[in-house]
Amino acid sequence: MEAGGEHVWLCPLCVLVIVTATALLMLRGRGGRSAAWAAGLMLVGVTVCCVVPAGCLVLAVLSVCYTVAHFTAGREEPLLPAHGKSVLITGCDSGFGHSLAKLLDSAGVKVYAGVLKESGQGAQELKRLSSSQLTVLQLDVTDTNQISAALKLIKSQIGERGLWGLVNNAGVIGYMCDGEILPIRLLRKTLDVNFIAGVEMTQAFLPMIRQAKGRIINISSLAGDVPFPGFAAYGSSKAAVISYSGALRQELSQWGVKVVVIQPGGFKTNILGNQDEWIQVQKEILSTLPQEVTEAYGKEYIYSLQDCLSFMYTHGSSDMGPVLEALKHALLSATPRAFYYPGQAAWAIPFIHRLCPTWLFDTMFSNMFRYNKSQPAGVASKK
Repeated sequence: MEAGGEHVWLCPLCVLVIVTATALLMLRGRGGRSAAWAAGLMLVGVTVCCVVPAGCLVLAVLSVCYTVAHFTAGREEPLLPAHGKSVLITGCDSGFGHSLAKLLDSAGVKVYAGVLKESGQGAQELKRLSSSQLTVLQLDVTDTNQISAALKLIKSQIGERGLWGLVNNAGVIGYMCDGEILPIRLLRKTLDVNFIAGVEMTQAFLPMIRQAKGRIINISSLAGDVPFPGFAAYGSSKAAVISYSGALRQELSQWGVKVVVIQPGGFKTNILGNQDEWIQVQKEILSTLPQEVTEAYGKEYIYSLQDCLSFMYTHGSSDMGPVLEALKHALLSATPRAFYYPGQAAWAIPFIHRLCPTWLFDTMFSNMFRYNKSQPAGVASKK
């Protein structure tokens, strides 16, 4: 407390606000994740209030904001009718796109599910289990001819009604490795699939979307907002998606078209690839790197890089519910948000990134998110 009693009333009042807010959260959470967050918030808030009186007001405001946001998010919002709307989704072979196609089909939306391999298991499952309203399309988003064929088919079927939604979901992660040893071929492919292809899809279908005053949903990533070691290619491509979407959102608002970014946290999908693909990339790295760079990193370190992908796949969340709920809301809400952050820490980490000084963020997160504990040979030899 400061002399003169300037903060004598402030600290107890702020403690009361924090305790009240967290108590409401605990009652609403009933022992679930909300209750755990509430208990942690109360413990930290009260402790800091007792030690640092100047921080009381800020913590109280944050407590109230968190409580309001939680209660608001929990409200049921009436959605627009699904029937009569048509949505095109790319990357429906598996993962988010596959699950979203099923969800929208069951809700009564006419779904065009673009797949990389029409003969693949995911495509066949969609054909077998979905209604006649769902059409599976052979659609490699990097192939201009296939995009044109899809456009012609969809235009012939829905005509003047226009296309209500385009979900640019198709993507690849490429490979997790240091930016210096990242094969340029892989960087170009990642940018092409994750960013350029989405731009081409958007330009091709925008006239139909404008007819319906519909919406464009672009799937980005936490890595597009926050730089992580090993994600030079993937993060760059998703950062481009965020920037492009922001410009498009402002430009298309005058047409009544809404542009939304979905920015998930870590989920378990096939975007990570498989063991055979990882081995092929390792061989490419070792065969194309200059000798001095290979020696600096060492073969042992390069071989260990695939452990990062194994770790991510093992620890990613298999519950796609939060992402599907965000996508459904983005497509069918009368007032969709510009950004959605489904998944654990999907909004918290970008917030911390913006709040922290660069040196502090790098110190904390470069170690926290360095899934590969090995070190390049040149670094290890200096210790």
